[in-house]
Amino acid sequence: MTTPRDLRNLSVDQLRQLAEELRAETVDAVSTTGGHLGASLGVVELTVALHAVFDTPDDRIIWDVGHQAYPHKILTGRRERVRTLRQPGGLSGFTRRSESEYDPFGAAHSSTSISAGLGMAVAHHLRAEHDPAYRERNVVAVIGDGSISAGMAYEAMNNASVAGPGAGRLIVVLNDNEMSIAPPVGAMSNYLSRLMSSRQFLGLRDLAGKVARRLPERLERTAKKAEEYARGMITGGTLFEELGFYYVGPVDGHDLNQLVPILRNLRDADDKGPILLHIITEKGRGYRPAESAGDKYHAVAKFNVVTGEQSKAPPGPPSYTSVFSRELTRRAKQDDSIVAITAAMPSGTGLDAFARAYPDRFFDVGIAEQHAVTFAAGMATEGLRPFCAIYSTFLQRAYDQVMHDVVLQNLPVRFAIDRAGLVGADGATHAGSFDINYLGCLPGMTIMAPSDELELLHMTATACAFDQGPIALRYPRGNGLGLALPEEGTVLEIGLGRIIREMGRQSGREKGGIAILSLGTRLAEVLKAADMLAAQGLAPTVADARFAKPLDTALIENLARNHAVLVTIEEGAEGGFGAYVMHHLARTGLLDSVRFRPMTLPDRFIDHNTQDAQYREAGLDATAIAATALHALG
Repeated sequence: MTTPRDLRNLSVDQLRQLAEELRAETVDAVSTTGGHLGASLGVVELTVALHAVFDTPDDRIIWDVGHQAYPHKILTGRRERVRTLRQPGGLSGFTRRSESEYDPFGAAHSSTSISAGLGMAVAHHLRAEHDPAYRERNVVAVIGDGSISAGMAYEAMNNASVAGPGAGRLIVVLNDNEMSIAPPVGAMSNYLSRLMSSRQFLGLRDLAGKVARRLPERLERTAKKAEEYARGMITGGTLFEELGFYYVGPVDGHDLNQLVPILRNLRDADDKGPILLHIITEKGRGYRPAESAGDKYHAVAKFNVVTGEQSKAPPGPPSYTSVFSRELTRRAKQDDSIVAITAAMPSGTGLDAFARAYPDRFFDVGIAEQHAVTFAAGMATEGLRPFCAIYSTFLQRAYDQVMHDVVLQNLPVRFAIDRAGLVGADGATHAGSFDINYLGCLPGMTIMAPSDELELLHMTATACAFDQGPIALRYPRGNGLGLALPEEGTVLEIGLGRIIREMGRQSGREKGGIAILSLGTRLAEVLKAADMLAAQGLAPTVADARFAKPLDTALIENLARNHAVLVTIEEGAEGGFGAYVMHHLARTGLLDSVRFRPMTLPDRFIDHNTQDAQYREAGLDATAIAATALHALG
């Protein structure tokens, strides 16, 4: 089997055997690379059925988020490379248009599949209208029960019912593996699903609709509602029917005897309108360790296939996430106005510890970042101290709410921005490259960036105490430096940086010299660069900005006046902290008298790799810092 086309002449029994082999291959591959295992194992049969029934890649299959797409990659010509998943130069951990024609839409953030699929379906229809030789494609969007909690999914479904005849080729597969939104799956449910997806039933339904349209308007509406509710009582699909979808399900998503004929029925149905097929699956299906501990096997490190034991990194310093979590939980013990909010990432943001300690003050709103931010804003209006803990890359999804609902009203919402900077194996889709830029331009926003875990402890304490308006603290993925941490953090003075190393006796522009102003955890690399420069007799002044906004203007002016070269460095895109410093220097005229060099992430996306390798590629390691300073000094 080399392409999905080879599946189309196989019997259901042969497809079942293929699914077992595909499951084993997925487990073996992920055991060597790490990655998203549980979700991929849950859709093995669905993946086989979709590629066996639909004419991919002409028919489009869109995997929402994409972390369940490993079996899809194996079946679509990438089996030989599957053990390069998430490795430098290897396959992406998500779907990617540039990687394969079988990936029609790139994804790593959730809840985009129905919108993209609807756009494709409508585009196919418009092309077919202008070119009679063009065959309209089927478009299948596979979305999980977690992803469908986001408002964007419902916006797309709401639009599908009025998007015109092109939407008739859209099939949404709701992969339900956790939420109890369906009645038990059984023989009767499977039978009814096959019946309702059949040509005979759809034809009878169409005939009934034509008859109903000849009735008086009031009776027509009554007949339509009666049909919807009759099927809704049987299947539970009334919500989706109200959104304009023809609902089929629930169906056992691991039973190819059911999946294949139902998908064929839906593929071949004429003028059916958008359809939602509801399947029930089990995360980690077929691999016992993943079945029994789904949360631990959603995303895994390398592991032993026989025992399921995951490789553990050697013990080391605590992660930045855990330091934030520890201080917030400790502060909440003293202050019952502190509440914590996250968008489906309680363990990723460290708030699972807060939830155990204060379950009544913890809120996981699902994959709904927009709601999370405005929910926090509402709490802030009533005197609570909300912490909204969201990854940098996911906070982008709620930008209007940050601006309009929080900043415009100057509400004291605390944004704990995890995964700031480059993130390693998840690559560009999850990199926290832009938060300094998109938050820093908002009036009244305060932005802190710790240089190490001790500073993060202090900044968490600072955010707890800050009631004057919105405040953000951004910190990276990974572990700290191993610094000794006190029992509690100290509240910092807002907008005040600090000198880490003094250049020495030199002073005045005529004496020259180098100053390096760091924001965030690149400070450790700056200090290595400082040692390299000192070895050449050019020991620089090193400062930690602490705040991207408000700037410590006195510190910046001092560095500019007393050094020939001023270098800024940050773990963010161009147009962020360095730009703010440069604007201040230009306004004060100091830019005329100092050689200013901003160091940022390059103006391109950086692929998955180790974090250290990514920062080397970005030119933000010690060697590049020293070289930038020397080049500026001349």
